[in-house]
Amino acid sequence: MSRLETAIIRPTETIDIGRRQIFRAAGVTTLSAAAIAVLGGCKTMAATPMASENDVNTLNVALGLEHEAINAYQLGAQSGLLQKPVLDVAVQFQTHHKQHRDALMAAIKQMGGTPVAEKSMDEYAKALNASMLKSQADVLTLAAKLEKGAANAYLGVIPAFDSKDLAQIAGRLAADETMHWTVLASVLKQALPEKALSFGA
Repeated sequence: MSRLETAIIRPTETIDIGRRQIFRAAGVTTLSAAAIAVLGGCKTMAATPMASENDVNTLNVALGLEHEAINAYQLGAQSGLLQKPVLDVAVQFQTHHKQHRDALMAAIKQMGGTPVAEKSMDEYAKALNASMLKSQADVLTLAAKLEKGAANAYLGVIPAFDSKDLAQIAGRLAADETMHWTVLASVLKQALPEKALSFGA
């Protein structure tokens, strides 16, 4: 058993956050080629004629979700509930989300748009029901829910692309989020999905 696993206690209450539902609520049913390219690190494609007001709006929805993820990890880090090895992993995952945020903000500005502003920590704490986080497992359960929602959101847009390259970029993003979820679910000792094809459904 690893140091990380021994530091985890069993999860209690789960908090269900669906990122794909947030995209839908914002009227975004697919991410554009430019949006996916930017998230995958290809900034030059964002400056092509594919970039549009819709692309900026889509990127801002994604940016809002990255702001949320960053602040969720920050809430966990500041809670005093995370033991040292767990805290290190949480900070690493937060760093990945900060890299997504920075790429999104740069792309939105490159397209002539205005990046959506980050909310206050108090607003994120209320939206994420942070007052219910009473243990390390509660914090990690929240993070796992956010990561799974992100993986499903990115998987959900793959069928929209004719380009294999763009589909691959979306898949890489989903894999990043799935990796986060897998680590968190493992240390929480959550059961593996019983059936195949459980993501993106």
